[in-house]
This record gives sequence, C-alpha cells and structure tokens, in this order.
Amino acid sequence: MSSQPLISVNNLVRYYGEYCAVDNISFELGAGDILGFLGPNGAGKSTTMQMLSGNLAPTEGEIRINGVDLLDRPGVAKAGLGYLPEIPPLYKDMSVDEYLRFCAKLRRIDKAGIDDAMELARQRCGLTAVSRRLIGNLSKGYQQRVGIAQAILHSPQVIVLDEPTVGLDPIQIREIRDLITELGKSHGIILSTHILPEVESVCNRVQVINEGRLVYASDMSKLLEQQHSDEYEIALSRPPSADKLVATDVIDRVEQLDANRFIVHSVASADELAATLVNNDWGLSKLVPQSHSLEQIFVNLTLGEGGNA
Repeated sequence: MSSQPLISVNNLVRYYGEYCAVDNISFELGAGDILGFLGPNGAGKSTTMQMLSGNLAPTEGEIRINGVDLLDRPGVAKAGLGYLPEIPPLYKDMSVDEYLRFCAKLRRIDKAGIDDAMELARQRCGLTAVSRRLIGNLSKGYQQRVGIAQAILHSPQVIVLDEPTVGLDPIQIREIRDLITELGKSHGIILSTHILPEVESVCNRVQVINEGRLVYASDMSKLLEQQHSDEYEIALSRPPSADKLVATDVIDRVEQLDANRFIVHSVASADELAATLVNNDWGLSKLVPQSHSLEQIFVNLTLGEGGNA
C-alpha cells in the first residue's frame, strides 16, 4: 500500500444556513481499501459524498485526492476520482455504448484510447451483452452497472459509490456486491450505504456518521474480534440472587433479565463459568456468548447509547 493516502479529508465542515450538516470530519482512504460509510438518514452521508466528488463546496476543511487539493486544483484532483451518486446520471434514451462514449469524451480520454476504455469498463461491469441496448430498457440492476461503468471508465484510483444497491432485488444486490469486491482489488472505494450486511460482506473498513459527526471508525478485522465479548446470557432453573452470582470468582457484573435469565460479565473462560454454575447446583440450562455485531454498534451509536470514536 502506498504511503500517501488516495483520499485525505481534514476537518471537513458543511453548513446549510445555520444548520451544520457535516461537523469536523477527518479520515483517509488507502489503496485497496473498501470503506463502508454508514449513518442513518439525514446523518450527513450524501453531503459528505457530494463534497468528496467536488459537487458541493465545504464551508471549512480540506480534501486531497492523490495529494492534490480538490479546491485549489479541482480538474487535476477529479481526474483521479470516479463517482456514482445515489441517482445514477444516466441518459436513458442513449444506448450503453453511446453513453459510455459520451462519458469518455467528458473525461477527456484520448480519442485513440476510448474504445479500449469502453471495452474494459463493459467487461468489468458485465455489460458486453447489452452494449447496444437503450439504457431506459435495462433493468435497474443493469442501469446501476452502467452507472458504475461511467465511474470507472477513466481508470480512477478512487471510486465513490452512494447507495449503489438501493431498490435492487436480492440477485442484483449480490451481483453489484461482487462487482464492488472485484473493483476493490485495484481501487480505493468509499461505499456510502445504510445496508449493514452490505458493509459486512464487502468492506475492510467501516465508519459511522451521526448528526454530522464521525462517531465510530474501525477496521473490519478489529470489529470481528470485538464481536466475541466476555458477556454471556445464562438461564438457571434454581437461580441465586444477583449478589451471590457476583460473589463468585468468575462473575463481576450481572444484569437480570427475568426470574431465571441473566446477562453476566465473566472474568474467566466460558468453560470456567459453566463449571462454576454447575458446581453450585444452580441448574444451568443455557449459556450463550453475547456478540457486538455491526448492527448493534450502529444502533448504540445512532441512538445515543455509544461514545465517540
């Protein structure tokens, strides 16, 4: 991975009048990263994506693409960026080939290289069989593919995808996810979405924005490690009081769910916890580790139960 990030965002702020939509966000994207950018509706995701793509000027802050300041040298910076907005910018009365050729000219691809660029984009996005069809006659899944094809046509180092699978059926969603995974091998990708399984299936990094602020950031590998906690749900047919549970050597915190079920935090292994409960003849009938899924982290953060990143 290159030492210089593909995208560097520093102290990004965006106001609409007196309303702060994006509040002092900073992050980086490296080569080979697929960054899942999560947040509830109205959190500031799309505003951030529009600033990253140069379609919206920040109130404050700096965006660098391949080390080039987007505000100072927008033409040079945008040459290294491909962008698919939430509503793909398609001309539905054009064929796929007509549209891609049009986009290639907008991207100032050398005339001699346009055919090769189109062919590569068609192959990577699975559009070869529909290249002469009108875009308006294609399924929404294929229209999303065309939108992604225009974003990668000029071989940018960075691809920004804003809600690329909204409105697609399960098969189309799987196809687009496979495409994003493949593109991630040779590009840096920012994937803005509120579909958590999408992030878990394709991303190697995740960050959550809420009320304009970045409230969580982690590598997916670290998140998976965190999913296995020291908390267990236990069920006891002859339960003692919560105080007696805490008095053991293996439990230091107890939350009682009902007369027979508890959430306990154990300072020992699951085997040692089970042995203690059995040896005390409390009628252990259930012991299940509690996990911190991405969904639970997202809910905690966006409902105000979590802390800042």
